[in-house]
Amino acid sequence: MNPALSRALITFSLILAQPIAAQGDGFPHDDETIGTVREIYDGALYPDEQVNTFRNIHRLFPTRRVPAGENPYPLPHAAQPLKAFSFESAGKSYDLYDVLSLNRVSGILIVKDGEVLFEKYLLGNHRDTRWMSMSVVKSITATLVGMAIHDGYIASIDDPLTDYLPAFKDTAYDGVTVRHLLQMASGVAWNETYTDPTSDRRSMLEAQISQEPGSILALMGSLERRHPPGAVQHYSTGETQVVGALVAAATGQPVADYLSEKVWRPFGMASDASWWLGSPEGLEIGGSGLSATLRDYARFGLFMLNGGMINGEPTLPAGWIADATSPGPNPMYGSEYGYMWWLLEMDAYAAIGIFGQFIYIHPESNLVVAMLGAQPKPEGKEGVDPYEFFKALTVKLAD
Repeated sequence: MNPALSRALITFSLILAQPIAAQGDGFPHDDETIGTVREIYDGALYPDEQVNTFRNIHRLFPTRRVPAGENPYPLPHAAQPLKAFSFESAGKSYDLYDVLSLNRVSGILIVKDGEVLFEKYLLGNHRDTRWMSMSVVKSITATLVGMAIHDGYIASIDDPLTDYLPAFKDTAYDGVTVRHLLQMASGVAWNETYTDPTSDRRSMLEAQISQEPGSILALMGSLERRHPPGAVQHYSTGETQVVGALVAAATGQPVADYLSEKVWRPFGMASDASWWLGSPEGLEIGGSGLSATLRDYARFGLFMLNGGMINGEPTLPAGWIADATSPGPNPMYGSEYGYMWWLLEMDAYAAIGIFGQFIYIHPESNLVVAMLGAQPKPEGKEGVDPYEFFKALTVKLAD
C-alpha cells in the first residue's frame, strides 16, 4: 500500500467521526458472558456462549446506533395461524419443529399478506432481543447504494468507483464501476474462507480488531486483480466494505445515519439497531455487524416486498429491485447473485448470513420470512436444508 493511499483512507475515516452508541445501554442481555470475535469465526464457542455472543455483538467493537422511528410498521397477527406441514429433504421427512431444533434457530417470523402467521423465539431470545446479521447486512448496504442514486448522490450505477473514492486510483479497483461492486464482479482477488486464519477474510477481521482508522480499506487497496472487471463474480466480504465507503463518501454522512434516515425511521422499525465500526467513530463494517431485532429484519423484508415505497413515495430508482434481483455474470456456490441478494428457486430472493441468518422474500405469494440462528460453524452445519424448508413453506402457503 502506497503512503498516499493510506493517508487518504485514514483521512476519509476521520471525516465520518460521529458519536458512537454507548455500551451497556440497557439492552436486556447486557450481563451475559460472551466470547471473542475470533472464536465466532473459528466456530469455537460452546452453544451457550455462542448464543450469548450472537445477541451481544455490540460489546465486541465500537458501534454506531441506527435510530428507529416513533411509529412502528404494524405486524398484526393473522386470524388463522400457520398450520402444521412436513416436507422431504435428502430422502428424509421434516417438520417445523425439526427445522427449529436441528438448525438451532433463535427466532423466526413468517409474514404473509402483511400478517404474521408464525412468530417464535428460542434459545433465550424474545421480541426485544437484537441478533447479529452477518452477511444479511450486505443486502442492506447494497440497497443504500440504490437510495444514494435515487437521491442524486451517485449519478449512475455505471460510474467508476474512483469518482467517489479517488484514493483507489492506481489500485486493483481502478476501472471498477459501482455495478461491478454490487455484483461482486470487480475481478479483485479474495479468499473468503472464514475459518482459515491466513485468508483475506481473516485479514480483514484482524484489521477490524486493530481498530486502526482506514486499515480495512487499506487492505482492500493492496489486493491484486485476478479478472477483468465485470467478467466473473467472486464472493468477497471485503467488497462490501468498499460499498459502505462509497455510500459514506457519496452521501457525506455515516452509513448508519443514512440507513436511519432512509429506512429505519420512515418505514417504521420499532427498535434502534447497532452497527460495528472499523475504528472508533469510523466507518461501518459494510458486510457484517448490524444487530437488530427479528421483527425489524422482517420489516426490512417487507420494505423490499413493497418495492422500496414508503408512504407512497419511492426511495429507489425505477426498476431497482428487479435489477438487484437479476443474476450477475455467473452463479456463485451454485446460486445466482444480484446486487448482494441471493436468487433462489421459485423466483424468491434472500439476504443470507453465516450461522443461519435469513431474510427470505417471495414476491409472488407476498411472503417474507425472517429467521435467525446459531449453527455451530459458519457454514455447512445446518441439520435441515433451509432452502428446502423455505421452498416447502412457500408451496404450503400457496395452497
